[in-house]
Amino acid sequence: MTWSIVSRDKKTGHFGIAVSTCAFAVGARVPFIATGVGAIASQAFVNPFYGYRGLELLRAGASAEDMIRIVTSADQGRSQRQVHAVDRNGLFAAYTGDGCVPWCGHLVRDTFSVAGNMLAGPEVIEATAEVFAASQHLPLAQRFLAALKAGEAAGGDKRGKQSAALQIHDDEEYPYIDIRVDDHPDPLTELARLEEVGRGRYLHYRKFMPSRHNPAGITDRDELERRIAESMVAEEKENASA
Repeated sequence: MTWSIVSRDKKTGHFGIAVSTCAFAVGARVPFIATGVGAIASQAFVNPFYGYRGLELLRAGASAEDMIRIVTSADQGRSQRQVHAVDRNGLFAAYTGDGCVPWCGHLVRDTFSVAGNMLAGPEVIEATAEVFAASQHLPLAQRFLAALKAGEAAGGDKRGKQSAALQIHDDEEYPYIDIRVDDHPDPLTELARLEEVGRGRYLHYRKFMPSRHNPAGITDRDELERRIAESMVAEEKENASA
């Protein structure tokens, strides 16, 4: 019922997941990410414990491949599940149960994986992977969006579309980007709009929130506004010279 991308960005080391489906609130069920640990997408007949238990295993040092083997072998419903993941070492693994609704399958590449079920055909994940691989010049969030749009253009979820989500973690414990469209006639377009809104101010503001290096963050409002304005101007100059 879903297709998704799991990635660890080669330049930044950030973990991310992007997902789209013809079902309600996919962002509440599919993506599981822990900073410095890994990322897991659990889909088809979703088993949330693949995410929770899987992250526990990755924290304990299991590889993505071993984690998937452990969680699926313990699940009597595994034939109806699909899961793909990356571990802290940037190693990817995927599993598609033989009872998943066709078309279903996955692709594993060096820096990302794509998996889907109940799709129009294999061309959905192939187009998604092709565009994701070819757009390394873009920031990770925009790469995700471009790739999912390509998959949608190739047929996407064969039932239609309803929800989408994007989550990226940088070096902090909390997400760098965490946006969801739970119910919309064109969820990927709406997700792209939200991502653009976030780039306008929020991602500048986030630089000065509490962090590992500065646990209090910046709480003086005037100073905060000055820093945000400086960050926005610097980005404009960088974009103009690119």
